[in-house]
Amino acid sequence: MSGSVRTGDGRGRLGSALSGLAVAVGCVLFLGGFAWGAVEYQPYTVPTDSMAPTVTAGDRVLAQRIDGAQVRRGDVVVFRDESWGDLPMVKRVVGVGGDRVVCCDAGGRLTVNGTALAEPYLLTRGPASPTTFTTTVPAGRLFLLGDERRSSQDSRVHLEEPGQGSVPRGAVSARVDAVAWPLGDMVDRPAAFASLPGGTSKPGPVRLVVGSVAAGALLILGGAAYGPVARRLSRPRGKAAAHA
Repeated sequence: MSGSVRTGDGRGRLGSALSGLAVAVGCVLFLGGFAWGAVEYQPYTVPTDSMAPTVTAGDRVLAQRIDGAQVRRGDVVVFRDESWGDLPMVKRVVGVGGDRVVCCDAGGRLTVNGTALAEPYLLTRGPASPTTFTTTVPAGRLFLLGDERRSSQDSRVHLEEPGQGSVPRGAVSARVDAVAWPLGDMVDRPAAFASLPGGTSKPGPVRLVVGSVAAGALLILGGAAYGPVARRLSRPRGKAAAHA
């Protein structure tokens, strides 16, 4: 006996073939999604609350591997710089080479090249920074701030150092796209930066990666379940079973 489900009109063979196809396609999507994700993303555990509430200490995030040249204002990036302790850190880019970054204007807002920014992602209301500052970002460098401006050790702390608190673009290794654990959402690109030259970056393929893995898992489960379910449904019942 082959173990396949048979019916008089051949639908059993067709069902078995389709279930096998579903499992095969599901494996491709499932394994392909994981492989794609491994190439595109690196997992990163946030070490501090300096970026709260966007991401908090202990959050496991998915950061897309990128080149420093791809960074745009508003991006939340993972970087490493010797003058900052030579440890992986996560901050938000608020200025790029040539930008004049000032805080704060009469409304307590951060300005970039004279444009006041609405920053709804900040942890607290009030001035965008408890300390005032003015800086011009050197070419090829990035000015970074935490979203928890009261305690974040960011570019403001390094203003008196060479580079005026900025880090080289090459220090960036990845851009945070989503919170993986605890289950969270995408990390949005702030609309306030979209009007500045260069605009904001495009989200990475994290939704497609997750969709591929999820669709693959469903196809595998559905295809594997066909045989047992079909056999159960094809069994004779009641008196018919007794006369069989």
